[in-house]
Amino acid sequence: MDPQDSAQGADIHFVEYIVKQLVNDPDNVEITRGIDEMGVLITLKVSKEDMGRVIGKNGQTAKAIRILLRIIGSKNNSRVNLKIVEPDGSEVPMSE
Repeated sequence: MDPQDSAQGADIHFVEYIVKQLVNDPDNVEITRGIDEMGVLITLKVSKEDMGRVIGKNGQTAKAIRILLRIIGSKNNSRVNLKIVEPDGSEVPMSE
């Protein structure tokens, strides 16, 4: 079995749990998981009103989620990336 597939439960459930605890509208949270040449890619969409909560001041919340995802991925020998999609369709840069 591919290590990237075995981590599926841990990484996507982790993001779902954390994000739904942060936002005011948990029913409007969309999370998809795919595998590309860079490893596992988790795409997150939240309502416009909740973007600030997910990103956090100076991007600290998003950075913390990405760091924890990296730890989950390393336990399963895979690279896990998080892409946050703004409600208008553009992406939030993945600055670290």
